[in-house]
Amino acid sequence: MTKGDLASVLRPVETANGLPNGHYTSEEIYGRERERLWFPTWAGICVTADVPEPGDARPIDFLGVPLFVIRGKDGQIRVFQNVCRHRGMILLTEPRTFEGAIRCPYHSWCYSHEGKLVATPHVGGPGRNSHAGIKRENLGLLEVRTHVWMDVVFVNFSGDAPDFEDVHADLIARWAEFDVPIHHGGPDSRFQLDCRTNWKLAVENFCESYHLPWVHPGLNSYSRLEDHYHIEAPGRFFGQGTEVYRQIRDDDGTVFPDFPGLSKRWDTAGEYITVAPNVLLGVQRDHFFVFILEAKGPGMTREHIHLYYASPDTPDSLRSKNAEQWKEVFIEDVGVVEGMQAARCAPGFDGGRFSPVMDRPTHLFHRWVAERMSEAMVAAE
Repeated sequence: MTKGDLASVLRPVETANGLPNGHYTSEEIYGRERERLWFPTWAGICVTADVPEPGDARPIDFLGVPLFVIRGKDGQIRVFQNVCRHRGMILLTEPRTFEGAIRCPYHSWCYSHEGKLVATPHVGGPGRNSHAGIKRENLGLLEVRTHVWMDVVFVNFSGDAPDFEDVHADLIARWAEFDVPIHHGGPDSRFQLDCRTNWKLAVENFCESYHLPWVHPGLNSYSRLEDHYHIEAPGRFFGQGTEVYRQIRDDDGTVFPDFPGLSKRWDTAGEYITVAPNVLLGVQRDHFFVFILEAKGPGMTREHIHLYYASPDTPDSLRSKNAEQWKEVFIEDVGVVEGMQAARCAPGFDGGRFSPVMDRPTHLFHRWVAERMSEAMVAAE
Protein backbone atom coordinates (compact mmCIF):
# COMPACT_ATOMS: atom_id res chain seq x y z
CA MET A 1 0.00 0.00 0.00
CA THR A 2 1.55 3.29 -1.10
CA LYS A 3 0.70 6.95 -1.17
CA GLY A 4 -0.32 6.47 -4.80
CA ASP A 5 -3.08 4.08 -3.74
CA LEU A 6 -4.68 6.95 -1.84
CA ALA A 7 -4.33 9.57 -4.56
CA SER A 8 -7.75 8.74 -6.00
CA VAL A 9 -9.34 9.32 -2.59
CA LEU A 10 -7.93 12.85 -2.53
CA ARG A 11 -9.52 13.83 -5.84
CA PRO A 12 -12.65 16.03 -5.91
CA VAL A 13 -15.79 14.21 -4.86
CA GLU A 14 -17.00 14.00 -8.48
CA THR A 15 -14.12 11.71 -9.50
CA ALA A 16 -12.80 10.32 -6.21
CA ASN A 17 -12.73 6.70 -5.16
CA GLY A 18 -13.24 5.52 -1.60
CA LEU A 19 -10.49 4.08 0.56
CA PRO A 20 -8.98 0.83 -0.72
CA ASN A 21 -10.07 -2.50 0.77
CA GLY A 22 -6.94 -2.88 2.88
CA HIS A 23 -7.98 0.08 5.03
CA TYR A 24 -10.84 -2.07 6.30
CA THR A 25 -9.24 -5.52 6.44
CA SER A 26 -5.47 -5.21 6.99
CA GLU A 27 -3.99 -5.70 10.46
CA GLU A 28 -0.91 -3.79 9.31
CA ILE A 29 -2.87 -0.73 8.22
CA TYR A 30 -5.03 -0.93 11.34
CA GLY A 31 -1.81 -0.72 13.37
CA ARG A 32 -0.67 2.34 11.43
CA GLU A 33 -4.01 4.01 12.07
CA ARG A 34 -3.21 4.00 15.79
CA GLU A 35 -0.18 6.17 15.14
CA ARG A 36 -1.70 8.45 12.48
CA LEU A 37 -5.44 8.72 13.20
CA TRP A 38 -5.93 7.99 16.90
CA PHE A 39 -2.90 8.80 19.05
CA PRO A 40 -2.07 12.28 17.57
CA THR A 41 -5.69 13.51 17.68
CA TRP A 42 -8.45 13.87 20.27
CA ALA A 43 -10.26 10.52 20.47
CA GLY A 44 -13.21 9.66 22.69
CA ILE A 45 -12.84 6.85 25.23
CA CYS A 46 -15.93 7.10 27.49
CA VAL A 47 -18.35 9.57 29.07
CA THR A 48 -18.02 11.12 32.50
CA ALA A 49 -21.33 9.44 33.41
CA ASP A 50 -19.32 6.19 33.43
CA VAL A 51 -17.61 7.46 36.61
CA PRO A 52 -20.33 9.53 38.26
CA GLU A 53 -19.06 9.69 41.86
CA PRO A 54 -15.69 10.60 43.43
CA GLY A 55 -13.48 7.52 43.52
CA ASP A 56 -15.29 5.80 40.64
CA ALA A 57 -12.85 4.28 38.15
CA ARG A 58 -13.15 2.24 34.99
CA PRO A 59 -10.52 0.38 32.93
CA ILE A 60 -10.45 1.08 29.19
CA ASP A 61 -8.68 -0.69 26.35
CA PHE A 62 -7.62 2.06 23.96
CA LEU A 63 -6.56 0.18 20.80
CA GLY A 64 -4.52 -2.22 22.89
CA VAL A 65 -3.20 0.37 25.35
CA PRO A 66 -4.47 -0.22 28.92
CA LEU A 67 -5.91 2.98 30.43
CA PHE A 68 -8.26 3.81 33.26
CA VAL A 69 -10.43 6.84 33.91
CA ILE A 70 -11.13 8.03 37.45
CA ARG A 71 -13.16 10.80 39.01
CA GLY A 72 -10.95 12.06 41.80
CA LYS A 73 -12.01 13.17 45.26
CA ASP A 74 -11.86 16.70 43.86
CA GLY A 75 -14.43 15.76 41.20
CA GLN A 76 -11.90 16.05 38.36
CA ILE A 77 -11.79 13.48 35.55
CA ARG A 78 -8.32 12.07 34.92
CA VAL A 79 -7.03 9.32 32.65
CA PHE A 80 -3.92 7.29 33.41
CA GLN A 81 -2.10 4.39 31.86
CA ASN A 82 -3.39 1.37 33.75
CA VAL A 83 0.10 0.24 34.74
CA CYS A 84 1.94 0.20 38.06
CA ARG A 85 5.32 1.94 37.83
CA HIS A 86 7.00 -0.87 39.81
CA ARG A 87 6.79 -4.05 37.70
CA GLY A 88 4.14 -3.05 35.18
CA MET A 89 1.16 -4.79 36.76
CA ILE A 90 -2.35 -3.86 35.59
CA LEU A 91 -3.98 -1.89 38.39
CA LEU A 92 -7.63 -2.18 37.50
CA THR A 93 -9.46 -5.03 35.74
CA GLU A 94 -13.08 -4.02 36.29
CA PRO A 95 -15.05 -0.90 37.26
CA ARG A 96 -14.84 -0.11 40.97
CA THR A 97 -14.85 2.70 43.51
CA PHE A 98 -11.66 3.63 45.36
CA GLU A 99 -12.44 4.97 48.82
CA GLY A 100 -8.73 5.51 49.44
CA ALA A 101 -5.60 4.96 47.41
CA ILE A 102 -5.31 3.03 44.17
CA ARG A 103 -3.43 -0.08 45.25
CA CYS A 104 -1.47 -2.36 42.95
CA PRO A 105 -2.57 -5.98 43.58
CA TYR A 106 0.98 -7.30 43.02
CA HIS A 107 3.25 -5.56 45.57
CA SER A 108 0.80 -3.06 47.04
CA TRP A 109 2.38 0.14 45.73
CA CYS A 110 -0.29 2.80 46.17
CA TYR A 111 -1.27 5.90 44.20
CA SER A 112 -3.49 8.88 44.95
CA HIS A 113 -6.47 9.80 42.79
CA GLU A 114 -4.17 12.42 41.24
CA GLY A 115 -1.73 9.68 40.23
CA LYS A 116 0.99 10.39 42.81
CA LEU A 117 2.91 7.45 44.27
CA VAL A 118 2.08 7.60 47.99
CA ALA A 119 3.17 4.23 49.43
CA THR A 120 5.87 1.64 48.65
CA PRO A 121 5.57 -1.04 51.36
CA HIS A 122 8.77 -2.98 52.15
CA VAL A 123 10.57 -1.39 49.17
CA GLY A 124 13.74 -1.04 51.27
CA GLY A 125 13.37 -4.50 52.84
CA PRO A 126 10.96 -5.94 55.39
CA GLY A 127 9.44 -3.14 57.41
CA ARG A 128 11.26 -0.43 55.45
CA ASN A 129 8.79 1.44 53.27
CA SER A 130 11.23 3.76 51.53
CA HIS A 131 14.60 3.61 49.82
CA ALA A 132 16.96 6.33 48.62
CA GLY A 133 16.92 4.88 45.13
CA ILE A 134 13.12 5.05 44.81
CA LYS A 135 12.06 8.66 44.27
CA ARG A 136 8.30 8.61 44.70
CA GLU A 137 7.93 12.05 43.16
CA ASN A 138 9.29 10.64 39.87
CA LEU A 139 7.18 7.48 39.82
CA GLY A 140 3.60 8.66 39.62
CA LEU A 141 1.15 7.10 37.21
CA LEU A 142 1.56 8.13 33.59
CA GLU A 143 -1.25 10.59 32.92
CA VAL A 144 -2.90 10.94 29.52
CA ARG A 145 -3.90 14.39 28.29
CA THR A 146 -7.67 14.74 28.66
CA HIS A 147 -10.51 17.09 27.72
CA VAL A 148 -14.24 16.80 28.43
CA TRP A 149 -16.85 18.17 26.02
CA MET A 150 -20.52 17.17 25.74
CA ASP A 151 -19.74 14.76 28.60
CA VAL A 152 -17.34 12.84 26.35
CA VAL A 153 -13.88 12.15 27.75
CA PHE A 154 -11.45 12.85 24.91
CA VAL A 155 -7.78 11.88 25.14
CA ASN A 156 -4.75 12.97 23.17
CA PHE A 157 -2.42 10.03 23.73
CA SER A 158 0.60 11.56 21.99
CA GLY A 159 0.27 14.67 24.15
CA ASP A 160 1.17 17.09 21.36
CA ALA A 161 -2.11 17.90 19.59
CA PRO A 162 -3.30 21.52 19.64
CA ASP A 163 -5.73 22.24 22.46
CA PHE A 164 -9.17 20.70 21.97
CA GLU A 165 -10.78 24.15 22.14
CA ASP A 166 -8.60 25.28 19.23
CA VAL A 167 -8.99 22.14 17.10
CA HIS A 168 -12.78 22.18 17.44
CA ALA A 169 -13.48 25.88 17.97
CA ASP A 170 -15.94 25.96 15.05
CA LEU A 171 -17.96 23.03 16.34
CA ILE A 172 -17.99 24.32 19.92
CA ALA A 173 -19.30 27.64 18.61
CA ARG A 174 -21.85 25.92 16.38
CA TRP A 175 -23.34 24.08 19.35
CA ALA A 176 -22.69 26.74 22.01
CA GLU A 177 -26.39 26.75 22.88
CA PHE A 178 -26.01 23.21 24.21
CA ASP A 179 -23.28 24.26 26.66
CA VAL A 180 -25.70 23.91 29.58
CA PRO A 181 -26.08 21.43 32.45
CA ILE A 182 -26.92 18.01 31.04
CA HIS A 183 -28.14 14.81 32.64
CA HIS A 184 -27.46 11.24 31.61
CA GLY A 185 -30.70 9.29 31.37
CA GLY A 186 -29.40 6.45 33.54
CA PRO A 187 -29.32 2.68 32.98
CA ASP A 188 -32.17 2.71 30.48
CA SER A 189 -30.36 5.36 28.40
CA ARG A 190 -27.13 3.47 27.72
CA PHE A 191 -26.58 0.46 25.53
CA GLN A 192 -23.94 -1.00 23.27
CA LEU A 193 -23.96 -2.72 19.89
CA ASP A 194 -21.26 -5.05 18.59
CA CYS A 195 -20.82 -4.79 14.83
CA ARG A 196 -18.71 -7.06 12.64
CA THR A 197 -17.34 -4.10 10.76
CA ASN A 198 -14.44 -1.68 10.60
CA TRP A 199 -14.93 1.44 12.71
CA LYS A 200 -14.64 3.69 9.66
CA LEU A 201 -17.74 2.20 8.05
CA ALA A 202 -19.76 3.15 11.14
CA VAL A 203 -18.51 6.73 10.71
CA GLU A 204 -19.26 6.76 6.99
CA ASN A 205 -22.81 5.57 7.52
CA PHE A 206 -23.41 8.26 10.17
CA CYS A 207 -22.14 11.02 7.87
CA GLU A 208 -24.97 10.82 5.36
CA SER A 209 -28.75 10.76 5.09
CA TYR A 210 -28.74 9.23 1.60
CA HIS A 211 -29.70 5.78 2.96
CA LEU A 212 -32.74 6.92 4.97
CA PRO A 213 -35.55 5.91 2.56
CA TRP A 214 -34.36 2.33 2.33
CA VAL A 215 -32.68 1.60 5.68
CA HIS A 216 -34.80 3.80 7.99
CA PRO A 217 -38.27 3.96 6.42
CA GLY A 218 -39.88 4.81 9.77
CA LEU A 219 -37.58 7.76 10.38
CA ASN A 220 -37.86 8.83 6.74
CA SER A 221 -41.65 8.91 7.00
CA TYR A 222 -41.49 12.23 8.85
CA SER A 223 -37.86 13.41 8.51
CA ARG A 224 -37.53 12.82 4.82
CA LEU A 225 -34.42 12.69 2.69
CA GLU A 226 -35.28 16.08 1.22
CA ASP A 227 -35.51 17.60 4.72
CA HIS A 228 -31.80 16.97 5.36
CA TYR A 229 -28.71 19.09 4.73
CA HIS A 230 -24.96 18.53 4.79
CA ILE A 231 -22.56 19.73 7.46
CA GLU A 232 -19.06 20.14 6.03
CA ALA A 233 -15.96 21.40 7.84
CA PRO A 234 -13.01 19.82 6.00
CA GLY A 235 -10.43 18.32 8.31
CA ARG A 236 -12.50 19.01 11.43
CA PHE A 237 -16.03 17.57 11.44
CA PHE A 238 -18.67 16.36 9.02
CA GLY A 239 -22.22 15.11 9.09
CA GLN A 240 -25.81 16.01 8.33
CA GLY A 241 -28.82 17.68 9.82
CA THR A 242 -32.57 17.71 9.48
CA GLU A 243 -35.00 20.59 9.38
CA VAL A 244 -37.79 18.32 10.64
CA TYR A 245 -37.15 16.98 14.12
CA ARG A 246 -40.26 15.55 15.75
CA GLN A 247 -40.38 15.31 19.54
CA ILE A 248 -41.26 11.95 21.01
CA ARG A 249 -44.40 11.87 23.18
CA ASP A 250 -45.56 9.58 25.95
CA ASP A 251 -49.02 8.03 25.83
CA ASP A 252 -50.43 10.99 27.74
CA GLY A 253 -48.77 13.55 25.45
CA THR A 254 -45.82 14.32 27.75
CA VAL A 255 -42.60 15.47 26.06
CA PHE A 256 -39.11 15.98 27.41
CA PRO A 257 -38.29 19.53 28.59
CA ASP A 258 -36.19 21.54 26.14
CA PHE A 259 -32.63 22.58 26.84
CA PRO A 260 -32.90 26.17 28.13
CA GLY A 261 -32.19 29.19 25.98
CA LEU A 262 -32.27 27.54 22.56
CA SER A 263 -32.90 29.73 19.52
CA LYS A 264 -35.98 29.04 17.42
CA ARG A 265 -34.06 27.15 14.73
CA TRP A 266 -33.86 24.24 17.17
CA ASP A 267 -37.65 24.02 17.39
CA THR A 268 -37.51 21.74 14.36
CA ALA A 269 -33.80 21.12 13.67
CA GLY A 270 -31.52 18.24 14.62
CA GLU A 271 -27.83 17.81 13.77
CA TYR A 272 -25.65 14.69 13.60
CA ILE A 273 -21.90 15.18 13.44
CA THR A 274 -18.76 13.06 13.54
CA VAL A 275 -15.88 14.39 15.62
CA ALA A 276 -13.06 12.43 14.02
CA PRO A 277 -11.90 9.86 14.61
CA ASN A 278 -14.58 8.10 16.63
CA VAL A 279 -17.21 10.26 18.36
CA LEU A 280 -20.66 10.56 16.79
CA LEU A 281 -23.01 13.15 18.28
CA GLY A 282 -26.64 14.01 17.70
CA VAL A 283 -28.36 17.08 19.17
CA GLN A 284 -32.05 17.95 19.30
CA ARG A 285 -34.09 20.47 21.30
CA ASP A 286 -34.88 18.07 24.17
CA HIS A 287 -32.11 15.45 24.23
CA PHE A 288 -28.86 14.47 22.63
CA PHE A 289 -26.97 11.25 22.10
CA VAL A 290 -23.34 10.20 22.10
CA PHE A 291 -21.78 7.32 20.17
CA ILE A 292 -18.25 6.31 21.10
CA LEU A 293 -16.80 3.85 18.63
CA GLU A 294 -14.43 1.35 20.21
CA ALA A 295 -12.26 -0.18 17.49
CA LYS A 296 -11.54 -3.81 18.35
CA GLY A 297 -9.58 -4.78 15.24
CA PRO A 298 -9.97 -4.26 11.50
CA GLY A 299 -13.30 -6.08 11.41
CA MET A 300 -14.99 -5.44 14.76
CA THR A 301 -16.44 -2.31 16.38
CA ARG A 302 -18.27 -1.84 19.65
CA GLU A 303 -20.65 1.13 19.73
CA HIS A 304 -21.20 2.70 23.17
CA ILE A 305 -24.38 4.79 23.06
CA HIS A 306 -25.64 7.25 25.71
CA LEU A 307 -28.71 9.51 25.87
CA TYR A 308 -28.79 12.84 27.73
CA TYR A 309 -31.56 15.20 28.79
CA ALA A 310 -32.06 18.76 30.04
CA SER A 311 -33.50 17.61 33.37
CA PRO A 312 -32.79 14.70 35.72
CA ASP A 313 -36.54 14.41 36.31
CA THR A 314 -37.92 12.81 33.17
CA PRO A 315 -40.60 10.09 33.09
CA ASP A 316 -39.16 6.56 33.11
CA SER A 317 -41.61 5.41 30.47
CA LEU A 318 -40.71 8.25 28.10
CA ARG A 319 -36.95 7.71 28.50
CA SER A 320 -37.40 4.00 27.86
CA LYS A 321 -39.53 4.70 24.80
CA ASN A 322 -36.94 7.13 23.44
CA ALA A 323 -34.08 4.69 24.02
CA GLU A 324 -35.96 1.88 22.28
CA GLN A 325 -36.79 4.12 19.32
CA TRP A 326 -33.16 5.14 18.83
CA LYS A 327 -31.92 1.60 19.41
CA GLU A 328 -34.24 0.39 16.65
CA VAL A 329 -32.80 3.02 14.27
CA PHE A 330 -29.20 2.17 15.18
CA ILE A 331 -29.79 -1.57 14.82
CA GLU A 332 -31.14 -0.93 11.32
CA ASP A 333 -27.66 0.36 10.46
CA VAL A 334 -25.83 -2.73 11.73
CA GLY A 335 -26.70 -4.91 8.74
CA VAL A 336 -25.57 -2.16 6.38
CA VAL A 337 -22.14 -1.61 7.91
CA GLU A 338 -21.58 -5.36 8.27
CA GLY A 339 -22.56 -5.84 4.63
CA MET A 340 -20.07 -3.22 3.50
CA GLN A 341 -17.36 -4.88 5.60
CA ALA A 342 -18.05 -8.26 3.97
CA ALA A 343 -17.75 -6.63 0.56
CA ARG A 344 -14.26 -5.34 1.37
CA CYS A 345 -13.00 -8.90 0.84
CA ALA A 346 -13.84 -8.62 -2.88
CA PRO A 347 -10.50 -7.99 -4.65
CA GLY A 348 -12.16 -6.26 -7.59
CA PHE A 349 -13.75 -3.53 -5.49
CA ASP A 350 -11.92 -0.25 -6.07
CA GLY A 351 -13.21 1.69 -3.06
CA GLY A 352 -16.41 2.69 -4.82
CA ARG A 353 -17.57 6.14 -5.89
CA PHE A 354 -19.37 9.01 -4.20
CA SER A 355 -22.58 10.73 -5.17
CA PRO A 356 -21.32 14.28 -5.86
CA VAL A 357 -24.49 15.61 -4.23
CA MET A 358 -25.40 13.13 -1.50
CA ASP A 359 -22.01 11.84 -0.27
CA ARG A 360 -20.00 14.99 0.29
CA PRO A 361 -19.61 14.60 4.09
CA THR A 362 -18.61 10.94 3.63
CA HIS A 363 -15.96 11.98 1.13
CA LEU A 364 -14.63 14.54 3.59
CA PHE A 365 -14.10 11.75 6.12
CA HIS A 366 -12.28 9.65 3.51
CA ARG A 367 -10.05 12.64 2.76
CA TRP A 368 -9.38 13.11 6.49
CA VAL A 369 -8.19 9.50 6.68
CA ALA A 370 -6.25 9.55 3.39
CA GLU A 371 -4.37 12.77 4.13
CA ARG A 372 -3.06 11.37 7.41
CA MET A 373 -2.46 7.85 6.23
CA SER A 374 -0.58 8.93 3.08
CA GLU A 375 2.34 10.09 5.23
CA ALA A 376 2.31 6.81 7.15
CA MET A 377 2.37 4.79 3.92
CA VAL A 378 5.36 6.69 2.54
CA ALA A 379 7.26 6.32 5.82
CA ALA A 380 6.70 2.56 5.78
CA GLU A 381 8.07 2.07 2.25
